[in-house]
Amino acid sequence: MPAPQKKIIFSIAGVLSLACALGTAAAVGTQRWVTGTMLCKTGALLVNASGPELEKFIGQIRYGLFHGERVRQCGLGGRASQFSFFPDLLTIIPASIHVSVVLFCTALIVFALVGTGFFMFNAFGSPYETLHGPVGLYLWSFIACEYSHLWLTASTRLCLPIHDDQFIGSCGCLILILFSSEVKIHCLSEKIANFKEGSFTFKTHSEQFADSFWTILVCSLVHVLNALLIRFAGFEFPFTKPKDSETTTGAVDLMY
Repeated sequence: MPAPQKKIIFSIAGVLSLACALGTAAAVGTQRWVTGTMLCKTGALLVNASGPELEKFIGQIRYGLFHGERVRQCGLGGRASQFSFFPDLLTIIPASIHVSVVLFCTALIVFALVGTGFFMFNAFGSPYETLHGPVGLYLWSFIACEYSHLWLTASTRLCLPIHDDQFIGSCGCLILILFSSEVKIHCLSEKIANFKEGSFTFKTHSEQFADSFWTILVCSLVHVLNALLIRFAGFEFPFTKPKDSETTTGAVDLMY
């Protein structure tokens, strides 16, 4: 492939990697990871509410990785309140999983920024082959996979039913897995809604992942796309042997 086309491909990959870093950073700081509604179970049972009356006992909740907001509805109007994970909710949530999600988000941002530098250096600089060249590009596109697997086996083996040999696609995929388990398996929304509630009990009525959660998924796919762009630029994947060399070696073995 001609050099100008390679520069264009590497520049596109660098821009995508930078967008991944910025998107992840923006997602980490928002409250749009989970949105849902919470039913005031105690209040609804007291008046035996059903149908349209039940709407008076359904409040809203939304939160991210650091803070969130909830509106409690117990038949007497909404009561809005803010909450923070650090340090208020650390005693009631699975803190190890939540902190791991934050750390993996940080790692994803760092890997994306380093990948951006490598792509731009290959596009406009004169890289040498061993690290700054295509091997380095493949390294930073896939390094999140190895980092995620090592962290998983070392720190979260007891939190999730995942075997050591299970393949984790990237830091972004592991963020989605850990956060999903925190929300669904550990009932994170209910724990938040019932925090410091003495007389009322809240239950999850509806719950869905919001924009920031899906932003992490898109950022994870960007790394896969970047690896494909490197291959499209004409560079073979690492640790692959040309078929010609294998054929020649086999013929020499037969001679001896």
